[in-house]
Amino acid sequence: MKIIGNGGHAAVVRDVARFLAHEPDGHFIAVGDNRSRQREARRRPRARFVILIHPWAYVAPDVKIGAGTIIMAGAIVQPTCVIGRHVIVNTNSVVEHHCRIGDCVHIGPGAHLCGGVKVGTGALIGVGVGIAPGAKIPAWSLVKARRLEIEPLPGH
Repeated sequence: MKIIGNGGHAAVVRDVARFLAHEPDGHFIAVGDNRSRQREARRRPRARFVILIHPWAYVAPDVKIGAGTIIMAGAIVQPTCVIGRHVIVNTNSVVEHHCRIGDCVHIGPGAHLCGGVKVGTGALIGVGVGIAPGAKIPAWSLVKARRLEIEPLPGH
């Protein structure tokens, strides 16, 4: 497998690949930024992109997954979901039944998508975000992650 990219996301992709029973024959774009990943895919219109699923993930048997997508350790993808091309379903995220995920989406670590959520192309769902049932996330939008706000303790 030819891995395209050399940053933090590429390190995780390489780690997922080492858990696979056999190395897939093809290409994988290991670039975390959604627009950059899309651009790299468009530069290679004839490339055969592989799907990577960590063995510690659960993916229901009827889920449709597009080429170039990775599903990380601890992720759960429930029945009847459709996941586009070059998607990152990150560590411990949950994609519930009947979700539709567009191409080049990143579902952040620990994010939870309830049933019937539709996520447009290129959207970024942040770390730990919960999305209500049936919500529609527009293309190229950002659903912000939970923030850590630090305040001094009273009296200090």
